[in-house]
Amino acid sequence: MARRDGRLGVGIIGAAPIGPVLANALAGAGHALIGIAAEDEHARERVEAIVPDAPILDEAHIVERSELVVLACDDDELPGLVERLTEAHAWVQGQLVLHTAPGYGTAILARAFDAGVIPLAVHPAFDVTGTSLDLTRLREAWCAVTAPRPVLPIAQALVVELGGEPVIIAEEDRATYADALAAATSFTRSVIKQSTEALAGIGVETPGFLISSLVRSAVDNALADASPHLPEPDDFVSDDL
Repeated sequence: MARRDGRLGVGIIGAAPIGPVLANALAGAGHALIGIAAEDEHARERVEAIVPDAPILDEAHIVERSELVVLACDDDELPGLVERLTEAHAWVQGQLVLHTAPGYGTAILARAFDAGVIPLAVHPAFDVTGTSLDLTRLREAWCAVTAPRPVLPIAQALVVELGGEPVIIAEEDRATYADALAAATSFTRSVIKQSTEALAGIGVETPGFLISSLVRSAVDNALADASPHLPEPDDFVSDDL
């Protein structure tokens, strides 16, 4: 079947659970899924659950055949992955290479850029589970976008196709961005753990359910206080409806 104009052949490399989620979303947007690298049984099971028809290929074949290569990995894994693919002379001139590590912009892809690729950094800002639940969360997420100015619209357009909302983060601010997200995630988990353990200690059988509405409403209120300039949901409703 011929691909529509503007559609890309997409390959996913990396162990992060966001990989199959992005594969599903990009395929849903009409791009052709070339393959996903899944090195162990757990990774293959995750791919099968989220993108059941995805070809499982090795890294070399994915890079060779893809117009968009997604490096789905965390901060600690990205430098080694980029180095390995660069040393293997895997990159194809003119292809898009997008990574999902929160703490890096596109400078980490400098050697790949020297080989002729177009570097993009896109991080979906939500707590990934590696399950189909992420498909819904991706469509509600803001995504940090960093790219050289001439190709920034490409990264933004890809985020919109994923269903997310792009927000530009400068190269020099990526570390601060990553720290902020890590603090919010770890603090939230810690507070909920402390609260549920205390409730369990007084005999509450389902402490998570007991505080679920409280936690969600408290978070919503805190976010509203932190961003008072954001419009209310009703503001998006047309008077003509």
